[in-house]
Amino acid sequence: MSLVLGIDPGSRVTGYGLIDVQGNRLSYVDCGCIRTEGGALPARLKKIFDELSRLVETHRPSQVAMEEVFVGRNAASALKLGQARGAAMAACLQSELEVSEYSARQVKQAVVGTGAAQKGQVQHMVKALLRISDTLAEDASDALAVAICHTNTQKSLISMAGAKSFSRKRFR
Repeated sequence: MSLVLGIDPGSRVTGYGLIDVQGNRLSYVDCGCIRTEGGALPARLKKIFDELSRLVETHRPSQVAMEEVFVGRNAASALKLGQARGAAMAACLQSELEVSEYSARQVKQAVVGTGAAQKGQVQHMVKALLRISDTLAEDASDALAVAICHTNTQKSLISMAGAKSFSRKRFR
């Protein structure tokens, strides 16, 4: 059993998703959103850190994947997003978990088959791949997509190497 935690960081809403990977089979475990709306930024960052720390402690994932920062036109928003990512990353690193990072385009490519996919297409494929019938929050769905992307990427790396398993630590 390999439990993968996907994180879609945000300064107001951080999505998380957990999937269990057994061979080629992906199973939905849990997902949700950490909502930090309102309050000063330091308090919101603490909430992200505390809640993800609790989640890691409870579920004990073996791998973590996070979406990279998308830098738009608003530099202040990009900085806040970077700080939220840092809080999320620190929560994982304190438990000695390595964090893999993927761009939004990589995630869409891995889940839908095109890096230009729309949010609705990503959400539809996440629900189909994980056999989820319930409605998913957008940020939780994005986090599950990051976990699926990570799983697919790791399987591709293993396949290309002709190995039965893969550890990033070997290449450092």
